[in-house]
Amino acid sequence: MTCSEQDREWIIQRSRRWYGREVSWRRHFHQYPELSFHEFKTTAFLTKTVRKLGLKILPIKMKTGLLAELAGAYSGPTVAVRTDIDALPITEQTGLEFRSRIEGCMHACGHDMHMAVTLGVAAVLAEMKNKLQGKVRFIFQPAEEMPPGGARPMIENGALKSVVMIFGLHVDPHITTGKIGLRDGASMASVTDFDLIIHGKGGHAARPHLAVDAIVTAGDVINSVQKVISRETDPVLPAAITFGTIEGGTARNSIAERVILKGTARAFSAQIAKALPKLVKRTASSVCRAHGARLEMSIIADYPVLKNNPIANHILKRNFEVLFGRGVIVETPPVLGGEDFSCYLEKVPGAMFRLGVMNKKIKAYKPWHSPLFIADDRAMIYGTAVIVAAVLDCLGGGYK
Repeated sequence: MTCSEQDREWIIQRSRRWYGREVSWRRHFHQYPELSFHEFKTTAFLTKTVRKLGLKILPIKMKTGLLAELAGAYSGPTVAVRTDIDALPITEQTGLEFRSRIEGCMHACGHDMHMAVTLGVAAVLAEMKNKLQGKVRFIFQPAEEMPPGGARPMIENGALKSVVMIFGLHVDPHITTGKIGLRDGASMASVTDFDLIIHGKGGHAARPHLAVDAIVTAGDVINSVQKVISRETDPVLPAAITFGTIEGGTARNSIAERVILKGTARAFSAQIAKALPKLVKRTASSVCRAHGARLEMSIIADYPVLKNNPIANHILKRNFEVLFGRGVIVETPPVLGGEDFSCYLEKVPGAMFRLGVMNKKIKAYKPWHSPLFIADDRAMIYGTAVIVAAVLDCLGGGYK
């Protein structure tokens, strides 16, 4: 049930009315970022704010993160809106007036804007509480950036209880402000983060025959594991394995007895995603045995492919076009990046849309996770309006 012309004008008007407050919220979050599972002050600020907006705080057994609910005057379904709340261990270099005040920590992926938009949605919907038919659950999730992630703990704490549909957003510096990106089905890859610990035998650099060199073994492991993608997975199905860190050794004249490789495997096929950890372990174990070393493998995180529900996408599309006209929807390409929003979509239908934040005039075009990342504040009006409209659509039975 798409919003009417009268609804359209009201939603846009209210989204614009709350825009100034959203800017204030966003800049507060940006100046005081916190890393995954340490979002204590962020959680306190969110709690205080949603209480002022009239939402009910739901109890959870987590140190950070928040579940809040807005109950309408009439019975109906429960729709959820999720935002992530953590920042990244990056030193900001934007020079913005409201740049991070926390050394070595930055909202370089837009979670500050995600939170501000979600608070704006709560504020607009709270103004029409007496007309709502159902409930809106707001999920302020910690630790999206750090495995094993905060989505599953939030689900275990009842985030999706009775929820019929869930919406999420992610800012996108490749899409112009005023547009959103959508893609049906698989849009982001599965993620398997893993550690490989290679146990060798230490010794003197001048007597390698009496040792088992964990660093040399690690080099062969890295090269061999790369061939898993090129020779053991279907070449028409995207997949990747990357080792991001290698730790080992204590001195230039000593042979390392232990090396840790930290890697990540990505895939769009559920079958390949399931197979990759086994293939990595089999290959790495064989290489280690050939060198006389021993392998230990640990799975750190395991997120499924993010699959947007076509009905949820259609709700977002039709409402955004009613609000802002045609020609404002971009079909986003699939990417091998991962998002633990996929864990919610395993349980209930829903979708994550891309909120365009690109504005070259203010240098808002740098990639995610860059110390120069900037997002255009004006995008929050569009994000707020489309989520409000989509939620009202669902509460009115539009999800059926």
